[in-house]
Amino acid sequence: MKAIKIIATALAATAMTTTMPALAHPRLVASIPAAQASVASTRHVMLRFTERLLPQLTGLEITLAGMAGMSHSDHMAHMAMTSVPAVKTTLSSDGKTLIATFASALPRGSYVVTWHAVAADTHRVENQFAFTVS
Repeated sequence: MKAIKIIATALAATAMTTTMPALAHPRLVASIPAAQASVASTRHVMLRFTERLLPQLTGLEITLAGMAGMSHSDHMAHMAMTSVPAVKTTLSSDGKTLIATFASALPRGSYVVTWHAVAADTHRVENQFAFTVS
């Protein structure tokens, strides 16, 4: 839990250096794991935005895109991308960080995070990024 607070504080500090006009579309400013990162282990995915998010209209999906040791052609022939269910998805107290928590560390493999976010302007913004657990 202490690690989550440290990470959330680091994300908050990063976001404080970015200024945006009022009612701007939410913009992703940081993520843990970062896009294209390779991490040894993780039980959380955190996305930090420039705006306070509307929780009922904001979310993410994490999919297992490839497993360690499986060639790309084997993967494509035998496995479609598989959604990884988060045990809990929450927003930070300031409403700018979306946190997905898993029951246990994600297994080795390649993952894609597909997210959508809505802030006070009610315009949906969406994107995706990949990371690897090695």
